[in-house]
Amino acid sequence: MAAAAAAVVCGGAAFLGVAAVTATIPLLCAAGLAATAAVAFLLGLPSFALAGARRRGRAASVFSCLVAVAVAGTAGATALRPLPVIATGPAPEAVRFWDLPTGSRIAYVSLRAAHPRPTPVIFLHGGPGTPNEGLPASGAELAALGFDVYSYDQLGAGRSTRLADVAGYTVARHVADLDAIRTTIGADKVILVGNSWGGSLAAQYMAAHPGNVAKAVFVSPGPVWEGAFPDGEYGSPWDRIAPERRARYDELNEEPRVLALFALMGINPEAAHALVPDAEADSHLHRLALVGKEGTGCAGGPPVRPHDNPQGFYVNQLTNADFGRIPDPRPVLRGVRVPSLVMRGECDYVAWPVTYDYRRTLPEARLVYLTGAGHAVERGQPERYLALLRAFLLDRPLPLPDHASAVPPK
Repeated sequence: MAAAAAAVVCGGAAFLGVAAVTATIPLLCAAGLAATAAVAFLLGLPSFALAGARRRGRAASVFSCLVAVAVAGTAGATALRPLPVIATGPAPEAVRFWDLPTGSRIAYVSLRAAHPRPTPVIFLHGGPGTPNEGLPASGAELAALGFDVYSYDQLGAGRSTRLADVAGYTVARHVADLDAIRTTIGADKVILVGNSWGGSLAAQYMAAHPGNVAKAVFVSPGPVWEGAFPDGEYGSPWDRIAPERRARYDELNEEPRVLALFALMGINPEAAHALVPDAEADSHLHRLALVGKEGTGCAGGPPVRPHDNPQGFYVNQLTNADFGRIPDPRPVLRGVRVPSLVMRGECDYVAWPVTYDYRRTLPEARLVYLTGAGHAVERGQPERYLALLRAFLLDRPLPLPDHASAVPPK
């Protein structure tokens, strides 16, 4: 048994080791099985000799074949067995597509004002890779105020392009897509409303193209710069879900194919993508999101309604990895004089220093605190959210005070 276990471990190491140089799954499997059989044979020889076998070479050969067959059968039934794919229906009628010069095909929805103001509003969803479905509820109100409104699925998420080369999911690519969208809609400047990771993207865009942003709204934003929180302790909804939901979350992530997926992600993301294609990986992320959705709001708050616009697993993983490597944008942002509003909900799972970093970095930022709201402020406090958005965009006094202190409200 010890020889068989050692052979299996060596086979797994060979599978992962070869993944460092190729993404061809049959080669990885062949290398893993060959290593398994070879180690089983070499360890079997002395074992059968000690057991007094007369034909120890033949016995070791049979043993190695049996171990390799058992490993192949187990892998075929577990790590090589496709994950269930969540079926998605046809795109709603309102969905349109931009074919951008960056190479991205981007799905979007829009609402045009009857008498549009010169500066459109673009909503940026979170994640990375967690799209909305349709326009936010506030979109109709903004259109009635004269703003053309757009909401789009970022690269690698929703109904937008999935890249064949997952290494292309970078912060710079998202920024380039956003600027290409601005050009495509014919806007000299835009108003950005970024939620969660969308706030991080808005900050990155402002650092790269400060002259192209008229105003910015950061709703429960992720980090301005992830490097400011090297320990990763900036909050997670998974820490706030009920024990039974956490158990389900762990169960989903402990499936053999998922373990293989994440092992390959750390060695060669292209190999991970070859093993688990987009539809499978996106469905896995969607199931995780369904498990953790109640950890984003206040206790007893309105339920989170799921939708069919698919998650983007690889854009989530690779963009987050890239986000941790990029230079600090805050020195540039400290000189960007763009009127900015930061909204923070009382029950937001994001750590307070992450939110306050926007207030202290952006010279024209104001920070407002909404009781009774979680990460999705618009869902938790829709009327106050809309009142803040309306006042800010129309240059009227805000209905809530600016919170300038580094200490969170009590």
